[in-house]
Order: sequence, then structure tokens, then C-alpha cells
Amino acid sequence: MGENRKYFFCGVGGSGMLPLAAILKARGAEVNGSDRSLDQGRLAAKFDYLQDLGVGLFPQDGSGLTSADQVLVASAAIEDAVPDVAAAKRIGAQRRTRAETLADLFNGAETGIGVAGTSGKSTTTAMIAWILAEAGLDPTVMNGAVMKNFVSPDAPFASARIGAGAPFVSEIDESDGSIALFRPRIAVLNNIAHDHKTMDELRRLFGEFVGKSEVAVINLDHEETARFADRRDGAALSYSIDGADADYVATDIVLGPVSVDFLAHDRRNNETAPVRLAMPGRHNVANALAAIAASVAAGAAFSDAANALGSFRGVKRRFDIVGDAGGVTVIDDFAHNPDKIAATLRAMKAFPGRILVLFQPHGFGPLRTMRSGFVEAFADGLGPDDRLWMPEPVYFGGTVDRSVSSADVVAEIADRGVRASAAATREACRGPILAAASAGDRIIVMGARDDTLSEFAADLLQGLAARPQA
Repeated sequence: MGENRKYFFCGVGGSGMLPLAAILKARGAEVNGSDRSLDQGRLAAKFDYLQDLGVGLFPQDGSGLTSADQVLVASAAIEDAVPDVAAAKRIGAQRRTRAETLADLFNGAETGIGVAGTSGKSTTTAMIAWILAEAGLDPTVMNGAVMKNFVSPDAPFASARIGAGAPFVSEIDESDGSIALFRPRIAVLNNIAHDHKTMDELRRLFGEFVGKSEVAVINLDHEETARFADRRDGAALSYSIDGADADYVATDIVLGPVSVDFLAHDRRNNETAPVRLAMPGRHNVANALAAIAASVAAGAAFSDAANALGSFRGVKRRFDIVGDAGGVTVIDDFAHNPDKIAATLRAMKAFPGRILVLFQPHGFGPLRTMRSGFVEAFADGLGPDDRLWMPEPVYFGGTVDRSVSSADVVAEIADRGVRASAAATREACRGPILAAASAGDRIIVMGARDDTLSEFAADLLQGLAARPQA
């Protein structure tokens, strides 16, 4: 699938679109696309990279769709009024979602490894990718985040890896229900928490995903995922960092500010290996065990998997340390739902230093749906000396219910004793953050769906460096 076909990506620079476009192009397809950010003159480096791959770029005005032979790849949320969609309908071009296009590739692979769950998907996917690459299994990888181990001068936005081996590793999204399209040979299920759908819907979607696999990698430390460990229609490999009786466990966990050491145990074969991760937090120990189990199921040796993680460099925007200026550390992080936010804050609170958070919600819909979860995550995760700034959510146009604002959520967080402020824009938060920051503090920029958050984090670092030295 993919060879000799013509694809046009509406939103080709998106985190889920760019790697898929790169894989299709590498497999011989003709790939073109448009993007609002391109029209606005933003994120030029990303579009230069796409052009270097041979992807043709057009304004998002419908001009790139000229033939019924083209396949328009667009998010299901893209409205019919968008010029590219209107042009596709006018010329009779087929329209497919990103997930449908990815599922065709994934399901056609010899060894599809699907990584699912509310949190940790991108990191776990990247870990598996690095282990399998180091083991010589040459995987193809589709990730929603840039994998630092695969970044090079020729591939600065390495969210995809094109390999010739049997494994096809991909993170699988459940937010729009498209997880139902995927048929994994190896299914990884990290965790289940309320995010875009109700818990009943999530249980059904994840249950069906696991049920279709030959081997399921299951986290026993989460009640919602542990229910799938007793499988009647396939094998299960379990893991735990909390002492559960699992196939893969971690002991002797030693947390550091930016790293974690532990012993990984394969109880099935009575093997043990030390692991040092260049990233903090117990949640990343869990991600590492999931990656080891999936990689062993795909043909890697346990000791090789554990050893490879020692050189794993992580993914961009997952506790990504931007730099330090004036004794203040700036961190860029993808945390955007309550579960991710809570995990990141737990990792940070394990060590001294005030936390200054800029959290930009990734949409008005998620803000409304996860309102109580956001309040709990920040109220429980931040202390009386910490600070939170929350601008209004990401908004790229279209019809959306804007009945809940950041100010509404901030008011509830502040009622719980957290020093929290709302603002109309992210830029309005810059001055107050820089004014509040002092030596020993850590500034963390949180949010999703907006690549310019990384630019904002870098700008904060520059602002800190430009301050007069005491």
C-alpha cells in the first residue's frame, strides 16, 4: 500500500501527519500537502525538511488538489468548508483520515507493534524503536514526537523511521475511536485514564485492541489495564514497578532530577539487567518495562533491550530540558491531560526547587471535558510556593463550544490554595513568569497541538539570560 499512489495531506506539518507523509514518500508514493502554519510563515524549518524529503507544498487554498486520482488525507475534524476539502469533493478525490491511512500501512506489516494508552505512548514507542534498531531488526516507526536518537542533520524532525525489517512500531490514538482500525500482532497497553472519551468507551476500545493481538503487554499497576491481563484469546506479558507479580518488574529504583536507575527483571527467564534512563520519574520506569517486554516479543534479547535503553535519549517535548539561565531551568513538556500533568509534577516534586508552570490547554473541548481532572492534577501536584499561569486554549478556528474558559478552571485551582493566574494569551504570561523566576526555580511549559510552545519555552530561556545579573 502506498506505492504509485498520490496523496495530499491537509495539515501536512502536524505531529501525526508529517511522519506518515514521510513514510509514504519513502515507500514510493507521490506526496503533497498544505498547512495553515506554512501560509502564516511559521515553523519554516519543518516545511524545509518536508521539501527536502520530496513532499510538494501548496497554500491551503485547494490549489494542490487537481486530480481525482489523489487521496486527500485530512483529520476527521476538518470541516467541509476548508478549501482543500471542498476542492477534493469538487474533483471527486477520495478522502481518508490520517488514522485510516496509517492503519492500512500498519495492518499490512509482518509485525505490527501498537502502543496504546492514555499516557506514555510516544516515549514507549521511541524506546521500542531504539531497542529494535540497536538489535538489528530495522523497524519502521511512526511516532507523534521527534525521537532524539534518530535525529541527524538530514532528519531534524525524526518522528518517523523507515526500515526494511518486519516490525512496524506505531503509537495508536484512541481519542477519536480510530484505534478500532488497527490489528496489532503485539499490543502495548500502558494505562487508561479519562481523557477524550468516557471510561466505558475507553474500556471497550482498549479491550478490543488488546483482544485482536497475538501478544499483549499489560501494565499490572493500573486497575483498568490489569483487567486485560487474563486473556483467553492470546498471550499476555505483564509488567509492574509497584511489586505486582508480573513477568517484567523493576526493583532498586533510584530517582534523580533528570534520570532514573533501576534493575529490570525478566522473571520468565530469570534474567536481570541494570538500566539507567536519561529522563526522570517512575512513570518512565514503567514505560521502559513495557518497551522491553514488547521488544522481546518482537525478537530482541532481554539483555540487549535493557542495554539499549542506556543510550536512549528520549523524545522532544517530553520533559525536554531547554536550558538553564541565572540558575533557572526551563523545561518543555507535552503534558496536556490530567494523567500526564500529574506524572510530570510528581517527578519534579521529588526534588527541591519551586515549580513555575505555563499550561496552555490543547482545546476548548478538552478543557471542558477534563476540567475537574485539571483542577485535581494542579491542586494536588503544586505546592503553596509554586505558580501556575494558564492562557486560553489553542484555537485554530472553526465551530467550537467555548463555554468553559481557562479563567473558570484557574478559579477552581486557586480555591484549592494554588497561586494560579489566567490570561487571554500566552504572550501575556511571559512578563509575569520572568518577573517571578529566581535562582533554583524550574519553569515548565506544558501543552499540546501547538508547535510554537517550544518556541515560547526557548524565548523564556532567552528572556532569563537577558536579565541583569545580580
